[in-house]
Amino acid sequence: MTARPVYILGTCDTKHAELVYIRQCLHARGVTGLIVDVSTRGTPADADVSARTVAAFHPDGESAVFRGERGRSIGAMAVALRHYLLARTDMTGVIAVGGSGGTALVAPALQALRLGLPKLVVSTVASGNTAPYVGGSDIAMLYSVTDMEGLNRLSRVILCNAANAMAGMVLAPCHIPPDPRPAIGLTMFGVTTPCVDHIVHDLSGQFDCLVFHATGTGGQAMERLADDGVMRGFIDVTLTEFCDLVAGGIFPCDTDRLGAVIRTQYPYVGSCGGLDMVNFGARASVPERYRDRVFVEHNPQITLMRTSPAECRAMGHMIGHQLNRCEGEVRFLYPEGGFSLLDQPGAPFHDPVADEAFYNALSETLDQTPRRKLIRLPHAINDPAFADALSHEFSRIFMKDTDNAQHSPQ
Repeated sequence: MTARPVYILGTCDTKHAELVYIRQCLHARGVTGLIVDVSTRGTPADADVSARTVAAFHPDGESAVFRGERGRSIGAMAVALRHYLLARTDMTGVIAVGGSGGTALVAPALQALRLGLPKLVVSTVASGNTAPYVGGSDIAMLYSVTDMEGLNRLSRVILCNAANAMAGMVLAPCHIPPDPRPAIGLTMFGVTTPCVDHIVHDLSGQFDCLVFHATGTGGQAMERLADDGVMRGFIDVTLTEFCDLVAGGIFPCDTDRLGAVIRTQYPYVGSCGGLDMVNFGARASVPERYRDRVFVEHNPQITLMRTSPAECRAMGHMIGHQLNRCEGEVRFLYPEGGFSLLDQPGAPFHDPVADEAFYNALSETLDQTPRRKLIRLPHAINDPAFADALSHEFSRIFMKDTDNAQHSPQ
């Protein structure tokens, strides 16, 4: 048996058979499993770690958890579980099972764990919108297919597969050799891929380039890595998540977008990638109030809507206010020729009036200083010359930081 255990999370009052079965499957692979009860009824259960033990980690004590109101109790147990798991030093992985309530309970705690630690949730809600449960973390989710009401011929197979997957991750951990290059974060959408590809090609000899898909959770993941000290700077080409925040699309950032730039003061170069589009699901899902707008059906599941001048102005003010709070080196490069592959002459989203509305709002909001500058360039965002400008500006401001210069490979 492995010396360090996998923690198996679930509510023993409703999922005990499933939890025990996962533990048995792990043991069959030579992996120690510990059942952690996260029930909120306060009744004793057969578990390696009792619900009362977990609840005691709530900042207000176990009485905050066992209060008889299901919704509040689940929320309080989620807080307690987060504190409990973050205090563990022997954990090699975490596997959880749950329905909608159980998944909502364990997800915040798993999101708080370090990236790279194996995390797997078997859930009845894993075939729907998993963004609230995964967030910017590396949680793997497996759809349970059947509801979890005892074991059956199908649930045994799915739970065994989950246990075997966890055992594989624990018994064959990744050992990545150290990389002397500083890591930086870049944001990309399909419509800004040529720009980001060019930057990565230019800078990969100097930096370890981590590229994030700008789908709301992508921005969260990038900023979390900066907050954790994994990354040392940003080339934020694609801020399209702000479009969905402003207009109600499906890939919004939250109001903390750019928060890590503010907190860390790491070098930041940003641009307008994808600010010409709001993301919705299938065409039928687009709100009726937008019926007269310009659309592009990206694929059967994604419909893009051109942002209006008013929405662009709102984003200019929003991004400007956030950048004004950044005390590190900041450069924001504006591409006069368009914000994406769809925003250029002859393309469906070409709208210079809307683009200029963004620029005007940003320029009137941004408090420019020697360390915070707005730079306007006569290129489209995917032009090689614009990508070169982004690379050059980032390399220059990165080396202005004495600490970065000392640790950057020559």
